[in-house]
Amino acid sequence: KAEPAATGRPGYHPKMMLKLYVYGYLNRVQSSRRLEREAQRNIELMWLTGRLAPDFKTIADFRKDNGEAIRLVCREFVMLCRKLNLLSDKLVAIDGSKFKAVNSRDKNFTRAKMKRRLEAVESSIERYLTELAEADQNEPAADDAKTLQDKVAKLREEMARLKKLEVRMLEAPDKQLSLTDPDARSMKSRGTGVVGYNVQSAVDSKHHLIIAHQVTNVGSDRSQLSPMAKEAKAVLDVEQLDAVADRGYYNGNQIRACEQAGIDVYLPKPATSPNKAKGQFDRSAFEYIEQDDEYECPAGKRLTYRFTRSEANKEVRRYWSSACSRCPIKAQCTTGENRRVSRWVHADVLERAQTRLGSRPDIMRTRRATVEHPFGTLKSWMGSTHFQMKTLPRVSTEMSLHVLSYNMKRAINLLGTEKIVATIRV
Repeated sequence: KAEPAATGRPGYHPKMMLKLYVYGYLNRVQSSRRLEREAQRNIELMWLTGRLAPDFKTIADFRKDNGEAIRLVCREFVMLCRKLNLLSDKLVAIDGSKFKAVNSRDKNFTRAKMKRRLEAVESSIERYLTELAEADQNEPAADDAKTLQDKVAKLREEMARLKKLEVRMLEAPDKQLSLTDPDARSMKSRGTGVVGYNVQSAVDSKHHLIIAHQVTNVGSDRSQLSPMAKEAKAVLDVEQLDAVADRGYYNGNQIRACEQAGIDVYLPKPATSPNKAKGQFDRSAFEYIEQDDEYECPAGKRLTYRFTRSEANKEVRRYWSSACSRCPIKAQCTTGENRRVSRWVHADVLERAQTRLGSRPDIMRTRRATVEHPFGTLKSWMGSTHFQMKTLPRVSTEMSLHVLSYNMKRAINLLGTEKIVATIRV
């Protein structure tokens, strides 16, 4: 509840402030300054707020200071949708999308960007110094020489500034620095780069409601599968759940964690081996013989188990044959002494995932139709700038307001406002 200071007027009630924000996000008015104007001239908003008109700083501070409560409101509405039987308890689709932060590319530094900028400044300094040396030989006008000297001085100042920023960048754990929003990160997005956040969502397959979401500043989706699937399972409160994701989520440890939590995942395995492109046999050409714990190669020879070692936090078993040197098709298999095959000790988890995917060939089409259009809708509502706030906790709050408004619109379109309000009052 509102806690007024010992002096001054009482604060606005959080209920009214939340209604103001929900109205704003439902109508694509996310800015606190625009909400201030709307509260003074919009008749709908005057009725909703009881003709109260807080200033933009009060409106902005409410969103900034009550992030956890706003995120809980978003979760509570999902639970209301579950109570209204709008959620399925069978399948969720998981995906991530990159959203732009309040941080331009010019104010984000990675090691590659820093190297390019330093080289560009050094090249410009050398060019101006060369022009200055040539001008000295030709006895130029004093103004021309002064202009060149000023340019060189400014470039040297820029070089010193970049060197200081490079020290700060190298001190960061991920060797990246953003000046406007310190939590924003440069990420790959559809062949280009974007400075922003990676928003994860789990969307229900019945009415495409967003039942779980998470804002991260990690560009990869590899470690996001089990956290999102487990959160969706907790919201739906089911014993068993199916989850589908794209190949960007493929990670053995994540798939195993989902299986241990009672979640069957469907996702394709990415083709990362370069052997097929070289005209050589890829891993799929080697058949695993479970009862003998051996692999059979395309030439019919057996690759026997040799030893186990740790690779990338996984226990991996290694297999190879001693007959490779005499094999007539060795050139199609390997350029080394023998072809070696690695197998994760929990590879049976991945094999079961592939079998499940093969049994439902249409499920990837279902994933695309379920989880991708909510992101498109949200980005359309947000406009070209996407987020208004800075730092990860505040961006998470803003994303919760967007998800809340999206789910509210979906529920209103499905059931109408009267039934939703009646269920809330029960």
